[in-house]
Parts: sequence; C-alpha cells; structure tokens
Amino acid sequence: MRNLAMIGGGQMGRALASGMIAAKVLPADQITVVDTDPRSVAWWQEHQPQVRAVGSLEDVDGAQVDAWILAVKPHLIAPVAEQLKPIAQGKLVVSIAAGVSLQQLGDYLGHERVVRVMPNTPCLVGAGASGFCVASDVSAEDCQWIEKALGAVGVVVQVQEFQIDAVTGLSGSGPAYICMVIESLADGGVKAGLPRPLAMQLAAQTVMGTAKMVQETGKHPGELKDAVASPGGTTIEAISVLEAGGLRSAMIEAVVASANRSKQLG
Repeated sequence: MRNLAMIGGGQMGRALASGMIAAKVLPADQITVVDTDPRSVAWWQEHQPQVRAVGSLEDVDGAQVDAWILAVKPHLIAPVAEQLKPIAQGKLVVSIAAGVSLQQLGDYLGHERVVRVMPNTPCLVGAGASGFCVASDVSAEDCQWIEKALGAVGVVVQVQEFQIDAVTGLSGSGPAYICMVIESLADGGVKAGLPRPLAMQLAAQTVMGTAKMVQETGKHPGELKDAVASPGGTTIEAISVLEAGGLRSAMIEAVVASANRSKQLG
C-alpha cells in the first residue's frame, strides 16, 4: 500500500492515521483525509500538516489511492459508498462502522475486497484492541497490511464475521464500562476519605496495573483475585458486596446488549 485515503477525520480516524504514521506503516504525505466538517480539516492541517486534508471526495484522485478507510457512522456508510463506488473499484475498502455487514459493504461498493474492523478508543494512546473480518476477495497480503496498520495502535485479531458483533460488545464498547468502573472506584475512595485527584489517580493506576498483570503473567483473573483475598480480610469483604450487587452478571449482560445492538444497526 503506497497511498491511503480515509473518509472521516474524527477521533478514531485521527487515532488510526496517527498510529500508522508513528509506526511508519505509511508516511504522512501518503495519507489523505476527507471530512466535510471544516473544523476537522483544520485540525489535520494544524496537527498533521503533512497529511492532505480535504473537504470533499471530489478533491481526491481515486486512481492514486491503494486503500480506503471508511471512518464514519453506520448511517453514513450507504451514501458515502455510493459516492465512492465509481472510483474505488478493485481497491481495498476498510469500514469501522458498527453493524454494517460485509455483504452490505460489497453491495454498496460493487466488489468484495472489503474488510470490517471494530477498533476502540484506546487506539488514541496506542493501546487499542481491534477485531477484523474479511470478504472473499481480500488477499493474504491485504490481511497482513490490516494487521500491520491496526497493530500500530494496539492489539489486533482476525475473527469470523459472526463474531464481530461480540467484539463490538466487548472491546468496542468496553472502554465505556471500564471508565465507569474507574469513576466508581474513585467515588468510593472519596467516600472513604481520599481527595478526588488522588482517588482518581489510584483508581486509574489500579485498573491499568491489574490489566497488565493479567496480560503479562498469563494467570486467570480469578487466580489473581484469590491471591488478594485473604481469609476474613478486607478484600473478601468487598468481593461479597460486589457479588451481592450483581457486578459479574451486569458486565456480562452489558456486553451481550451492546453486541445485540450492533446486530440491529445492520
């Protein structure tokens, strides 16, 4: 891939493009961003001046583009794809829109070299978790490029399409759940007597450190939990309160609800 064009220059588009530039997947001057919002175009011109930012698809020479990323909301995919269809035939097209199936993308664009990706907002800090699935005309080389591009902003896994809604419910929406956990932990710290800034710092670090421990030790979270829960101690007392409040079942149902909503959007 020598030249990439991205339609939609918002938060996720910024994360993906900035990650690819930082990881040297593509140089900035080989990336074009199309966004109808002048404020978004201005952001790119200020923060990534080597990226070509334009306000209309008409300003892009489609013949020079090797791959397209559709970083727009699900309800915009159809009209955007209609505009893109005449100039993207045979080109790799990657969509990050929740719920829009590979078949829909293929029908909109008139070809099957299409990819669905579900990234998440930690891509903004290079710690994303992304899943992707591919249609029939996507090559092994295309998959390698996708893995390299998404790997520049975190962890990437290839899944079957029937699993992508579950990815949406878990890692796509998951940062919102974890933010609620961090906020709640900090609130608890404040209630117990800590100043708000200190409580927030400790809560965020606790979540980050625990996640790193799960990843790096390879131990089951239950094993790590048990290591902290001494007989008759403070942690097991807190765990019994969380169990009574239905923490586990609430988290499970939240993931399933998000996955079901992703299906509905399609």
